[in-house]
Amino acid sequence: MAQPIEAFRNALKIPELKQRIIFTLVALLVYRLGSHVPTPGVDGHALSQRLGDMGGILNFYNMFSGGAFAQATIFALGIMPNITASIIMSMLVLVVPQLEALHKLGAEGQKKINEYTRYFTIVLCIVQSIAVAGWLKGMNTGEMPILMNPNPGIGFYLMCILSFTTGTAFLMWLGEQISEHGVGNGMSMIIFASIISGMPTAMAEMIRLISVGEISLFTIALLSVMFVLVIGGTILVTTGQRRIPVQYPRQVKGRKVYGGSRNYLPLRVNQAGVIPIIFASSLLQLPIMIAPTLNAQGGWVLSLMNMLSPGHIVYYVLYSTLIIVFSFFYTAVIFNPIEMADNMKKYGGVIMGVRPGKATAEYLNHVMTRITLVGSLFLVVVALLPNMLFTVVGIKNWNLVSFFGGTSLLIMVGVGLDTIKQMEQHLIMRNYEGFAKGRRIRSRRG
Repeated sequence: MAQPIEAFRNALKIPELKQRIIFTLVALLVYRLGSHVPTPGVDGHALSQRLGDMGGILNFYNMFSGGAFAQATIFALGIMPNITASIIMSMLVLVVPQLEALHKLGAEGQKKINEYTRYFTIVLCIVQSIAVAGWLKGMNTGEMPILMNPNPGIGFYLMCILSFTTGTAFLMWLGEQISEHGVGNGMSMIIFASIISGMPTAMAEMIRLISVGEISLFTIALLSVMFVLVIGGTILVTTGQRRIPVQYPRQVKGRKVYGGSRNYLPLRVNQAGVIPIIFASSLLQLPIMIAPTLNAQGGWVLSLMNMLSPGHIVYYVLYSTLIIVFSFFYTAVIFNPIEMADNMKKYGGVIMGVRPGKATAEYLNHVMTRITLVGSLFLVVVALLPNMLFTVVGIKNWNLVSFFGGTSLLIMVGVGLDTIKQMEQHLIMRNYEGFAKGRRIRSRRG
């Protein structure tokens, strides 16, 4: 335990790293303060009481917005529109020739792609703002109205578009500033702060449940042990790699000898990260999001909503299937075995026992398929843990069970590893010991 504490002390001794840490903390503080700025015309307290203990896609959005969605503040959409735009643009780069050409230009091309991503983010914000405004209007019923105006018109929609879009644009800018002047990836740090912000409420709720006798101390002990095991397994799979030995030929140029060494090609077990869970959750819980705007009270729509809610066997089967499908899909998008085999052949690299060219591509594809299956099954187990706790154990609080598995735990572990890795690089450059004595911490990117 002394080693990590000493590493943090050493980090504060480095002026540049200390400045980056302070900048990151101040930026995250600004983000959390902005999460409490209300949207004009919306009673956030009444909305939060109406929603109560949310589930499905509503809980998903609220978690990534740090509770801002439940109160409809200016940061209600969070940073998710920018994350979605970045994912879509990454896929379009592989299928649109013009974007692929920009990507090959290097830094200048990537700068242009980032500009397109910002424009696309604004478009997504406008569309989602209209959807949220319609959802708020549909929720404005009963004895506790959530809108100041009982009959909102076009002005309310324009106000929501202006507030939510401006809030997300500011978060996008703030994330870029953290990436440039702070520690870690700015977008990831904002999501990390959003998830962590719900921990005090979750702990308070856990204490309340213990005091009223709804949860026994034995159950809490089992959950604590499971929490540690899940974190350990998450770190193991997140940093896990299949290292394929690659031999490069020896080349003699003048009096110098190049090559002749054996390197390793690392293939990550969880190549897709948390993206399959995000896609599967969004797609599967979409009817629950749009149902209030349709005022569906019965019939097949209500039956479909029940089947797609946590606790139903259809939900578990579809959710698991979608996670596995999206894991293979996204891995196929970002991992090109043919291109990798061609690059190895170009520089003379060979995998022992495998012929260069097509045979190498088939071998890499075979290996990647097997480890992707393991990674996708791991994602299924972790993603279903909160749902199992919600239905089997009987903990009826999504904010509490989300810390024992699911997307939130994967993101916290992944972002934590990446941030510590970046801080460790600064320490090692200045001859300080890292966070793990005698070895270096491996992040999600290796």
